[in-house]
Amino acid sequence: MTGGAGFIGSHLVDRLLADGHPVRVLDNFSSGRLENLAFASTHAGLEVIRGDLRDLACVEAAAAGVEVIFHQAAMRSVPQSVADPLGTNASNVTGTLHVFEAARRHGVRRVVYASSSSVYGDRPDLPKRETQAPSPISPYGVSKLAGEQYAVVWNRLYGVETVGLRYFNVFGSRQDPASEYSAVIPKFILAALAGQAVEIHGDGEQSRDFTEVDNVVEANVLAAHAEGAAGEVFNVGCGGRVSLLDIVGKLELLVGRRLRRRFTEARAGDVRNSEADIAKARGVLGYVPKVEFDEGLRRTVEYFRGQHPVGSRTA
Repeated sequence: MTGGAGFIGSHLVDRLLADGHPVRVLDNFSSGRLENLAFASTHAGLEVIRGDLRDLACVEAAAAGVEVIFHQAAMRSVPQSVADPLGTNASNVTGTLHVFEAARRHGVRRVVYASSSSVYGDRPDLPKRETQAPSPISPYGVSKLAGEQYAVVWNRLYGVETVGLRYFNVFGSRQDPASEYSAVIPKFILAALAGQAVEIHGDGEQSRDFTEVDNVVEANVLAAHAEGAAGEVFNVGCGGRVSLLDIVGKLELLVGRRLRRRFTEARAGDVRNSEADIAKARGVLGYVPKVEFDEGLRRTVEYFRGQHPVGSRTA
């Protein structure tokens, strides 16, 4: 697995080990953390390799003897991609191509790779369906779409089974709230627990299909073996939308106090609304989201409350 020390990857490692599978993790630890793998640090089935996707020889070494590659590593921030488009291309396009090529050279049965709802761009038609023409509006979205196109070619031309999962705004425990480019939910939660103002980019009415990480893990596990999935891409979400202002309101109920709002300019490259049609994933993968948004938010608040005792303060 690439990116196995990261937010989503570490949850997937946890699940695979619990299911009895040995796991080899390749991570450069630019954003992943060893602490995310602390739960499995003594597990005999876990091997961790420090290396970079941009190094083909390193990726090949990690792919040797592997049956399925779960490709989770990426530069995964839209604002960061706007600030560093070349770095985004190197990590997300060249790195993904290295994964597919290493899989081909070492006879890996299937590659399940992380794509993104960002490939759809800011098209107004909702919900997003896999049959809609992609129209990315950020370097991040372009990089993910390029990875999908390489996957199709490696599947058709070289016989490498590839399955793409278009994630819709994943959130949950182990997500890093400290990064400048962190996702909105951990930033909101940390501010709420600390009694600080919640920073909202734009008017707060923009909405997303926020997806708790356990749903994404389930989709990956299903995609590793599903028949009829090779060469395809699937939306992975919950099939609904929540606005940023709605999240703030739900957080107020969870932390038991009114939260101050601080509105700032909208971010470049952000889409206005996003919602997944998950019919294809349901039909082919057997995917059904198990954790709805409200329960996922509650779990995530409890996780960060435990990580940041400052949550006991009052505003």
